[in-house]
Amino acid sequence: MTDVADPVRTADTPTRAQHLAEMADYLSGGVQRAHETGNRGPVRFGPDGKLHPEILDDFWKHGFYVFTGVVGADEIAELRADVSEVIERAPVRKGAEVDRHGRPALGRDYAVEPYIHVAPLSDPFGGTSALGGRHQVQMDQPTPDEDAPPDVVYLIFGMCQSMPSALRLYGHPDLMSIAESINGPDFVPYNDAIFVKEPGLGGSVSWHQDGVTHWDNPDWDMGIHGFNFQVQLYETTAANALWVVPGTHTAGRIDLRAKVADNDGSTMLPDAIPLLCEPGDVTVVNRHMVHGSYANTSPDPRISVTFGFHRRSSVLGVTGQLRVHERDALVVYDEERVFKRSSVIAVAIDARSQHHPDERRYTYAPFVGLEDDFRHNDETFDRVIRDYNLNDLAI
Repeated sequence: MTDVADPVRTADTPTRAQHLAEMADYLSGGVQRAHETGNRGPVRFGPDGKLHPEILDDFWKHGFYVFTGVVGADEIAELRADVSEVIERAPVRKGAEVDRHGRPALGRDYAVEPYIHVAPLSDPFGGTSALGGRHQVQMDQPTPDEDAPPDVVYLIFGMCQSMPSALRLYGHPDLMSIAESINGPDFVPYNDAIFVKEPGLGGSVSWHQDGVTHWDNPDWDMGIHGFNFQVQLYETTAANALWVVPGTHTAGRIDLRAKVADNDGSTMLPDAIPLLCEPGDVTVVNRHMVHGSYANTSPDPRISVTFGFHRRSSVLGVTGQLRVHERDALVVYDEERVFKRSSVIAVAIDARSQHHPDERRYTYAPFVGLEDDFRHNDETFDRVIRDYNLNDLAI
């Protein structure tokens, strides 16, 4: 990914504590709006195995849903342990070859750099041309505490390669069934990333809409760019959560500069709500929805395991445009590319089945009859999982 610039801060820039205090009323109002909106509850399926129609209707109406209690405590503990190890093995600073213990940092042999570091409490993409220029405005960038490090881990890529628990999560039967209910049985993956918002340090994600390819498509509809899951490993509060603007997924491309200007230049959008979660809750968010998060000036961490899915028809034959990494090329997503990236799901399902033999096993339609070719073992790890994100389907 393109290197990000360090923030410009002046004597008038609020400190971390001042920023948190200045946002107090806004955060409280967001919590109230979130409770009024609702749109949350346990996963429920109908007799046909599809997501319950009431939930699907709520998802399409509001553009999001919060599924409560999806991932159990034992699995959350496994995910936390693996994420902690990956963070511990990160380069000691941006561009370093070793971790803070002097060991070679994780991923030095990966084809895709697994870490993005940013300055604490910064907004690395807001107001820049990165990621197709979709982050049109910049969030506030408070001054961190004096003992803050020069940079912190912001994003982690390649979770299925570096975290066994994350590969198993990728094959979670309820999440797979939700993906099928929204995008059809031949759904395909987008990419995955772990958002790390350390207490008092985590950077912001400027307001944006995902997707860069299909906005002018004559067949555009509100599901054409797919959706993202976020599996929450810790409690998410108004101060550290992902915020969304309900209903914006229906409006096409939105001029966010104008939206902020109409709000007296403030990025504290009055109609936004935080997605409040407990550990193990999973959010599903339409990629067209205006969403983002503020710098985490709070004392609470947020780590969100994020992975998205598309309709096959949105991807097949399309030229990728979203340059997530510098090595991304403008390539046509043909059947071979789609098959390669989708095969990660097949291996993930088997990895999960081996680890949870008594759990319902999801049947992924594109790989029916090919299960023996995608058992989770050393051979398929090398053939399918190693550097799998070279084949991300970024639209």
